Amino acid sequence: MGDDSDWMKLPVDQKCEHKVWKARLNGYEEALKLFQRIDDKSPEWAKYQGIIKKFVTDSNSVAQLKGLEAVLAYVENAHVASRMVGEVLSGVVCKVFNQPKARAKELASDICLMYIEIEKADIVQEELIKGLENKNPKVVVACVETIRRTLCEFGSKTVTLKPIVKVLPKLFESREKAVRDEAKLLAVEVYRWIRDSLRPSLQNINSVQLKELEEEWVKVPSSAPRQSRFLRSQQDLRAKFEEQQAVAGSDGDCEDVADSAPQVDPYELQDPVEILSKLPKDFYVKIEAKKWQERKEALEALAMLAKHPKLDNGDYGDVVRALKRVIGKDTNVILVSLAAKCLAGLAFGLRKNFGTYAGNVVPTILDKFKEKKPAVVQSLQEAIDAVFLTTTLQNLSEDMLAVMDNKNPSIKQQASLFLTRCIHLSTPSTLPKSLLKPLCAALLKQVNDPAPEVRDAAIKALGTAMKVAGEKAVNPFLADLDKLKVDKIKEIASNVELAGGKKGGGAEKGKPVPKAQPQSEAPAKPAGPPKNAPVYKDVGVAKKGKPGAEGGAGAKSKKPAETKEIVETELSVEVCDELAAAVLPAPCVEMLDSSNWKERLASMEEFYQVAEQMDISAMPCQALLRMLAKKPGWKETNFQVMQLKLQVVAVVAQRGRFSKTSASVVLDALVEKMGDVKCGGKAKDALTAIGEACSLSWIAEQVVSLAFAQKNPKNQAEALNWLANAMKEFGFTGINVKAFINHVKTALGASNPAIRAAAISLLGVMYLYMGASLRMFFEDEKAALLAQIDAEFEKMQGQTPPAPTRGSIKRTGGQEEGEEAKEEGGAGDIMDLLPRTDISDKITEDMVSKVGDKNWAIRKEGLNEVAAVLSEAKFIKPSVGNLPITLKGRLSDSNKILVQQTLSIMQQMATAMGPALKQHVKTLGIPVITVLGDIKNTVRAAAMATLNSWVEQTGMKEWLEGEELSEELKRENPFLRQEVLGWLAVHLPTMRSVPSDLMLCVPPLFGCLEDRNVDVRKRAQDVLPIFMMHLGFDKMNKATGKLKPASKDQVVAMLDKARDVMPAKSAGPAKAAPTKPVSSVHPAKALAALSKTQAPIEEYAVADPKKAKPGALPAKGKAAAGKKPLGKGKEEEDKSGPIFTMVPNGKDLRVKDEKNLKTLKWNFGSPRDEYVEQLKVQMAPCVAKWLQEELFHHDFQHHIKAINSMIECLEEEHEATVACLDLVLKWYTLRFFDTNTSVLMKALEYLKLLFLSLSKHNYHLSEQEANSFIPYLVLKVGESKDVVRKDVRAIMGMLCKVYPASRMFPFLMEGTKSKNSKQRAECLEELGCLIGFYGMSVCQPTAAKSLKEIAVHIGDRDTSVRNTALNTVVTVYNVCGEQVYKLIGHLSEKDMSMLEERIKRSAKTPASTAPTHKQGEEKALPTHPNASLQQKPSNRAQPPIKLSQIRLNALVQSQQAEPSHVCPVGEFYLDLDLLEQLESDQTSVVLPDLVKHKLEDLLDHVFIPEPKLRPVPTHFDELHAGPSSTINLVISQIDEVLRQESIAEVMVGHTDQFLIATSLQLRLAHSTHMADTRLPREDIFKLYSCAIGNMLTLFGVARLAREASMGVLKDLVQGLVTVLLDPRIEESQEGQQLIRSVNMLLRRLFEASDQTNILSALLVLLQDSLLSSADSPKFSELIMKCLWRMIKFLPETISSLTLDKILLDVHNFMKLFPKERLRQLKTDMPHRTLQTLLHTLCRLAGPTILDHLSLIENKSESELEAHLKRVVKSAKTDRETAHTVPKSKDAEVLEEIFKKISSKENSEEGVSKLWEFKQRHPEVDLASHLKKLPQTFQTFVEHSLNKLCTERGDKARTPYPTTGVGLDPTPGRDELRPSVYQERLKVLRQLHGLENNNKPQQREGEDERTGLLSKPPVAPSMDVLQSKMSQILHNRQSQDQRHPQSPARPADSGSTGNLADLMKRLQKIKGNQQ
Repeated sequence: MGDDSDWMKLPVDQKCEHKVWKARLNGYEEALKLFQRIDDKSPEWAKYQGIIKKFVTDSNSVAQLKGLEAVLAYVENAHVASRMVGEVLSGVVCKVFNQPKARAKELASDICLMYIEIEKADIVQEELIKGLENKNPKVVVACVETIRRTLCEFGSKTVTLKPIVKVLPKLFESREKAVRDEAKLLAVEVYRWIRDSLRPSLQNINSVQLKELEEEWVKVPSSAPRQSRFLRSQQDLRAKFEEQQAVAGSDGDCEDVADSAPQVDPYELQDPVEILSKLPKDFYVKIEAKKWQERKEALEALAMLAKHPKLDNGDYGDVVRALKRVIGKDTNVILVSLAAKCLAGLAFGLRKNFGTYAGNVVPTILDKFKEKKPAVVQSLQEAIDAVFLTTTLQNLSEDMLAVMDNKNPSIKQQASLFLTRCIHLSTPSTLPKSLLKPLCAALLKQVNDPAPEVRDAAIKALGTAMKVAGEKAVNPFLADLDKLKVDKIKEIASNVELAGGKKGGGAEKGKPVPKAQPQSEAPAKPAGPPKNAPVYKDVGVAKKGKPGAEGGAGAKSKKPAETKEIVETELSVEVCDELAAAVLPAPCVEMLDSSNWKERLASMEEFYQVAEQMDISAMPCQALLRMLAKKPGWKETNFQVMQLKLQVVAVVAQRGRFSKTSASVVLDALVEKMGDVKCGGKAKDALTAIGEACSLSWIAEQVVSLAFAQKNPKNQAEALNWLANAMKEFGFTGINVKAFINHVKTALGASNPAIRAAAISLLGVMYLYMGASLRMFFEDEKAALLAQIDAEFEKMQGQTPPAPTRGSIKRTGGQEEGEEAKEEGGAGDIMDLLPRTDISDKITEDMVSKVGDKNWAIRKEGLNEVAAVLSEAKFIKPSVGNLPITLKGRLSDSNKILVQQTLSIMQQMATAMGPALKQHVKTLGIPVITVLGDIKNTVRAAAMATLNSWVEQTGMKEWLEGEELSEELKRENPFLRQEVLGWLAVHLPTMRSVPSDLMLCVPPLFGCLEDRNVDVRKRAQDVLPIFMMHLGFDKMNKATGKLKPASKDQVVAMLDKARDVMPAKSAGPAKAAPTKPVSSVHPAKALAALSKTQAPIEEYAVADPKKAKPGALPAKGKAAAGKKPLGKGKEEEDKSGPIFTMVPNGKDLRVKDEKNLKTLKWNFGSPRDEYVEQLKVQMAPCVAKWLQEELFHHDFQHHIKAINSMIECLEEEHEATVACLDLVLKWYTLRFFDTNTSVLMKALEYLKLLFLSLSKHNYHLSEQEANSFIPYLVLKVGESKDVVRKDVRAIMGMLCKVYPASRMFPFLMEGTKSKNSKQRAECLEELGCLIGFYGMSVCQPTAAKSLKEIAVHIGDRDTSVRNTALNTVVTVYNVCGEQVYKLIGHLSEKDMSMLEERIKRSAKTPASTAPTHKQGEEKALPTHPNASLQQKPSNRAQPPIKLSQIRLNALVQSQQAEPSHVCPVGEFYLDLDLLEQLESDQTSVVLPDLVKHKLEDLLDHVFIPEPKLRPVPTHFDELHAGPSSTINLVISQIDEVLRQESIAEVMVGHTDQFLIATSLQLRLAHSTHMADTRLPREDIFKLYSCAIGNMLTLFGVARLAREASMGVLKDLVQGLVTVLLDPRIEESQEGQQLIRSVNMLLRRLFEASDQTNILSALLVLLQDSLLSSADSPKFSELIMKCLWRMIKFLPETISSLTLDKILLDVHNFMKLFPKERLRQLKTDMPHRTLQTLLHTLCRLAGPTILDHLSLIENKSESELEAHLKRVVKSAKTDRETAHTVPKSKDAEVLEEIFKKISSKENSEEGVSKLWEFKQRHPEVDLASHLKKLPQTFQTFVEHSLNKLCTERGDKARTPYPTTGVGLDPTPGRDELRPSVYQERLKVLRQLHGLENNNKPQQREGEDERTGLLSKPPVAPSMDVLQSKMSQILHNRQSQDQRHPQSPARPADSGSTGNLADLMKRLQKIKGNQQ
C-alpha cells in the first residue's frame, strides 16, 4: 500500500507513464474523465501530446483497453490530436490489431474513424495500408476490416480508392482464409461505390474467387450508396442527411444526385505503364522496311504494348508519325487496320496527353476512309473516335470542314458519321453557335448530295445537333431546307438518346441557376436575428464541424455551442419585478429610485456585487435589466451611478444566459450613452459584452441602425468607432456587408467631419478583410472623398487581419497550423459575404453576336455592353453563359484597341468574380498568356496586368496544372517567352509546393536557355534556380537526357551554376491571393504598375508587394503586425523605455517546453508559418510592443529600423538581451532567409557587435542557442556576395570565444555536405582554421572520421573546394605530421598525388602538437579519443617541442616538465614513441652481457588513463606481406588498441579485414613457413602466438566480436582446426602450448561471435569437408565436435539466433546430403549431429520453428519441413516429461553452498565447502552452475578458490572454477595474474644487473598451469621493448660519460630511485593479487 500511496499522489500525466500497470490504469481512467470534461482549446491537451502513443502500446492488456478509450476521447475532443496521428496509428496497427480482445479491436477501429472525422483520412489510410504488409494475419484482417468500415461510413469522396484497389489482388492471394474472406467483403464494398470500374483491376485474380465475387456483386443494391458519417467540415451535409432520415418521403432526388458517390473512371485506378523504352530497338527500321511482314512484326509489337489501359506520358511524336505514315501511305490494308488499332490503343491509354497529336492524325484518318473494306473502315472509326476523346470538337472542326467538300462519297459519309458521334458526346456549352454555324452549313450541302448514304449521314448529324443544342439553335440554319427533310431531321432528333439520360440543350439550360441560388445567397441570411428554436438546434448540429456564416470560421466548439442562441420571451413589468425581488436584497430595490444620489450609488454598488456573485442558472437577465430602467432609469444625472448601471449590464451579459430579447431592453440607452464623455467607455464595454453573448453580426446592425436613427452626431461617430474596434476583436464572419455599406455611405455624406472620419476608419478595417473589392461600392463618391478612402486603404495595405479575441470565433475559430483546407475555407467564407449577382441572363445572344461581329465598331459596342453589365453588377457569380468563349475570340482580334479593351474587361471580371474565377482559367486565362507575345508594348503590358489580376484571385496552382503553359512556352516568340519567364520568376518563389505538371515546362525552359534572343536567355537563366528550388536538381538534370549532346553540355553547366544560387523555398503561404485580400491592388493602378514588363527580373521582385518573407506574418487570421502610429509624438512616446524585458526563468522554461515537445524545435529547411508564429508568441512578453511590430512587419524597412534600435540598446540592456538571447538569435535566423541584402548586412552588423559584447562579458552560448543559430549561419557561409561572406567569417571567429570550437566543428562538417560549392569551400576553410588554431582536439566525433570526410572533397568537381580541402589536410599535416596519411584513409592515386604535391609545396615542417597556448580555451572539454593524437607539449612557458628538436637530453627535459603533460602516465607506462626516436641515436655504448629472459608480458597495461597510440593501419596492408618481425610489430600495435576499451572503437568496421589478414598469415605459416626448413621454428611459433593472442583480445571485445561475418568465421575456424591437426606442431614442445591457445581461442570465438554466423559457418564447413575428398576424417570430426559444443549452449543462445538463416543452411545441407547419402558415409556422426541440432532447436523454439522456413524457396522439395514436424511432435512430449524431473542432488548441494558464500558470516566456510566438494566430485561442471549467478559473485568465488588452492598447496590443479574468467587476457581487466608481474619484475632486475637464476618453485607450477595462454598477445612486443630498454640504459650511460657535471645526474639518481619505487609497488600489487 505504501507504493500505491506514492503513485496516487502523482499528476495524471505522470501516472500514465508510471512503471506500475495499476498506476497507468488509474491514470488512463482519470485522463478519460479529464478529456471528456475540458474545453477543446485547453492547454491541458498539450501535456498528453507526447505520451498519447503510449496509451495505445501499453503492455498490460487491461490498462491498454482503458488507454484506448482515453485515446478515443482525446482524438474526438483535442485540438492538437491531429499532430500525433501517424505515431498513434502505427501503435494501433502493430500493438492493438493483434490483440485477442474484440473490444480492443473495436476501440482501435473507432480511433481510426475518429481521425478520419477530424480531417486526417490520408494518413489513416496510409497507416492501414502499411498494416497490410504485417506478417501477423490478425493484423491484416483487422486492417482490411477497418478500411472496409471507413469506406462504408465515409464514402469514396473521403477515402481514396486507388490504393485500396491496388492492394486487393494481393489480398486475394493470401494463404490465410480469414484475409481472403475479408478481402472479398472489401471488394464488395468497393464495388458498391464504383460499380464496374472495379472489374478491370480484378481480372487477374483466381477464377473461382472472381466467380464468387460476381455472385456477390449481383446482390449489391442498385441504388447509389450514401455516406453515413461526415468529416468536421461536412456538417452541413450531415444536417441534410439527418433531415432526410427524419422526414420520410421527402423529395430527395436532387440531394441523391448531389450526395451520391462520384462516378469513378477505371482509368484513374490503373497505374501508368511506360512503353516507349519497351519498343523493339529496330522498331523504326522495321516499320519502314520494304517487306510487309517486317512492318507487321513492328506493328504487332506496338499493338501488344498499347493494350495497357493506362500509358505513362512521354514523347510519342515519332511513334504517332510512324503510324500516320502507315495509315496514309501503306497499300496493305491489313497493316492499315493494325496501325489504326495501335493508334486507338495509344489514344485510349494516354487520353488528354494524346491531344497534342490529335490534329496531326485526324486528317489522315479521314482521308483514308476512301477504303471500302468494312474491317479497315471499322478500325479507322475506332481510331478516330478514340482520338476525339483526347481533344475537343473545336480543335477538330477545321479538319472536318476541309474533308466535307471531298469528291469521294465514302469520305464525306464517314466524316458526317464521325461528326454525328462527336456531337452526340458534346454538350450545349461545347457546341456554341460560332461552331455550330459552319458545321451546319457544311452538312446542309451534303443533305442535297446525290449519294444517298452521304445524305443520310448528314441528316443524322443535323438531327443529333438539334437534340444537343436545341431546336432554337439549329432551326435558323434549316430555313432553306424543304419540309420533308426538316421533318426527317426532327424525327431523328426525337429518337436520339444522349449519354446519361440528358434532355438536350433547351431543357438543361436553366437548371444550374436555381440549384446555385441557395448556395450563393446563404451568407446573407444570418443578418436578421434568429428568433426560433431551429436556430438553436442548428448550432448544436454544427458543434463538430465548420459552422455557417454565424458560427464563425472553423468553429468547433463542443459544449459552449448550445448556449450561443438563447431564446427568451418578453416578460411583463410585474413578472420582472417579482424575479428581480427574488434575487436582489430589499434595501437595494427600494433605494434604486431614491432622490438622494448617494443612496442610489450605494444601491447600485450592492446591485453590482450581487450580479457579480450570482449563479448563472439563477440570474434573470431580462428582469435585472428592466430594474435598471426604474426611475430615474437611463435619465440618471449622476455619472457615478450611471457608470455602475452600465457595468451591471456588462456583467449580466457576460455571466448570465443572455438573449437578444434582454439586449433589446437596453440597446437604446446604451447607444444614447456612447457619445457621453464620462460614460461612453462603459457603454461601449457593455455593448461588447452583449456582442459576445448575442453575436456581433446582430448587435452591430442594431447599434448602427439605432445610432443613425438619432440626430446626435457624437453618438453616430462613436458607434462607427466602436464597430471598427469590435470587428478587429470579433472578426468579420457573419457581418452583413451590404447593410453596413449603406450606413457607411450615409455617414460619408454627413456634414459632421467626425462622422466622416469614423466612417473612413471603419472602411479601413473592413478593407483588411475584404480587400480592394470593397472600393467598388464607393466609386460613385466624390473625388475628394474617394481620395481619402484610398489614403486609408493605402495605410492598411500589407497588414493582415488580427486574430479574433472575442466571441465564438475566439473559442472555436482558432485554426490549427498547417491545416490549409480549413484556412482556405475561412477565407472563402469572407469572400462569400459579398452579395453576388447572376449575370448569365444579361449576357444575351444579341450581345454575344455583337462581340463576334465582322465590323470592329459593332464588336466594340458589344464589348462596351459587357463592361456595362459587369460595372452594374459589382460582384458576380461564376455563371456567365457564353461570355468566356466570346471574349477568348477577341483576345486574338486584329484590332489591338479591342484586344486591350477585352483585357480591361477581364480585369474587371476578375475583381467582380473573385476566387470562383478558377473555373475559367483554362478557357479564358491561358489565352491571355498568348497575348503576351504581341509585338506592341502596350498590349503586352495590359495582358500582364490582366494576368496578375487573375492570379491574385485564383492563385498559381490552376495555371501550372496541365500542359497549356508548357505549350505556350514552346512557341518561338521572344516577347512571349520573356514575359512568361519573368512572370514565373515573380510568382513561383512565393509557392510552397507546385503541381507535378510544372515538369512539363522544363524542356521548353531548356530551349529558352539556348534561344537566339539575349533577353529570353537571361530571363531563362534567372528563373532556372527557382524551377530547381521546386523540382530539385536531380529531376532537372535527368530531363537533359533528351537534349542533343552539344545542348546537353551547355544546359548541364547552367544547372550546376543554378544549383549554387538556388534560393530556399518560400515560407509564405502557397495559396491563392484571395486568402490575403489586403495585398490586393486596385485594378486602375495595376496596369500602370505592370507596364514596365521589359524590366529585368529584379524589378519584378521589387514591384511585387506579395513576395513572401519569412519574417512576415502569414495571412491566416493571425495577429496583425500592428498599425503604424499616425502621430509622430505618439510614436516617440511608444518607443520610450527598454526594448527587452527580463522574464524570470523565461529561457529555462522555453528550453523545457522544447524538450517536452510543447513547442516546435527550431529545425527547418526554410521557415514555415508555424515557426514564425511561435517565435512571435514567445517574443511578445520579452520585447517592447512597438519593437515586436517592427520585427514582424512585412516591410524590410521596418526590420532595419528594429535592428538599429537593438544596436543602440545593446550595451545598455545587455542582461535583458542575454535573457532572451535564444529568441533574438532565432529571429536573426529568419533574416538569413531574406533576399534583401540591406537587411542581411544590417543583421550581420548587429551579430558582430552582439558576439563581441558576449565575449567581453564571458558569456557562453547554451546548446539550445547554438543549435538554433549556428546551422543557419553556416548556410550563409556560401553566400554569393563577398561582403556577406566576409562578415559571416568574422562572426564564426567570434563564436569560438563564446562556444567551444570542438562543438562548432560538427556544424561546419555538416556544412561541407551542401550542394553549394561556395559553402563547401568556406566550411572546409573554417575547419582548417579551427584545426590550425586549436589542434586536433577539435575534431569531433573522432579525428579519423572527420579527416576521411574532409579528404573526400579533394576529388570535388569544384576547383575552390578541391584547393580548400587540400589546404585543410596540409594544416592537419602541420599539426600531427605523417599520421595524417593514416587518418585520411584510402584516396585515389590522383587525389593522393595532389595531396603529396601540396604538402611538399607547403614547405613547412610538421609540428608535433597543436599550439599549446590555445588549449586553455578547450581545457574544459571532456577527454575524447583524439587526445592520443596530440604530441607531447612542454609547459605553457615554452614553445612546443618538434620531433626534429629531440636530442639526447630529451629524457631529462621530460622528467623536469610540468605535470600538464598530456600523455597518460601509469605506474609502468613506457612511451613507445620516445623510445622509437631514441633508437635513431647513433651514440655507441658498450653494455655488459645480461642474462636474457622472455619479456613477453611486459606490455600488459595496468593503468586506467588512456595511452598514446599508433594509428591503426586502416587497410591492414602490412599484415598481408612482409617479414614476420614487421607483422608481429603491427599486430602488437593493434593489440594495444584492442586492450583499451575506451578507444577499441577505432577497430569498428575493420574486424573482417583484420581477421582475413590474420587468417591469411595462419595459412601462410601452415603451408609455407612450416615447410621452409631455413626458417627457425621459434619465429614461426612466435608468429602463431602473436596472431592467436591478438584474436583472443579481439574476441574479448563484444562489439568487435559480433562484427565478424559468416564467411570470415568459416575461413578462420578452418585455419584454426588445420593448426590443431598439423602433426608438425604436435611434435614440438611449444606446440602443445600453441594447441591449448588455439582451443582457448575457439572457445572464446564460439562464445563471443554472432551465434547465427558461427553456427552457419560450422554447418558450411561440415558440408564442405564431407564433400571434399582431400580433407581428413579428423577435420570433419573436429568440426562436428565444435557443432556439439554449440548445441550444448543453444538453450542460452537461442534468443539471439536467426532461425530462418540456420534452417536455410540445414536445408542446403540436407539437399546435398539426403538421408540415403548420409547413411552411405563411413560414420553416422554427421547424421546424428544434424538430428541433434534439429531436435534441440525444435525443443527450444517449439512449434513456432515451422514459421521460420521463409527463406526456403521450395519447401515441398525439402525433407526439412516434414522432419521438423515429427521432431516438434516428439519434443512436446519430452518437454512435458522434463517438467516432472526433480532437481539433481548435486544442484541442491551447490545451492546450499552458494547461499553460505553469499552471507558475510559463513562466506569462508562456504568457499571451503565448495573446494572440498570439487575435490570429491571433479566431474561436476561448476561453470554451468556459476553462469546462473551474477558476474560479481562469479569473480568472488573464482578469487576465493584460487587463493584457497594456493594456501592448501594444490599446485598441480587448475584454479577453480573453470569459468574462463581467469584464463582470458581480456583487455582492460584489472584482475591480472601474478605471473605477469613476476615477468615484469624479471625485466626490471635485468635492467639493474641483478641475477635471475634463482627461479622460485612456485613459478614452475604456475607456468605449467598458464602455459602459452598468457603469452601470445604480447610476445612480439617484448622483443621490441627489450631492445628499447637496452637503448635507454645505453643512452643514460653515454650521457654520464659525456656530461659528468650535467644536471642530469640528479635525474639519474632520481630515476634509479623511481625504479626502486616501481619494484616496491610491483611487490605490493603481487601481494594483493595473491
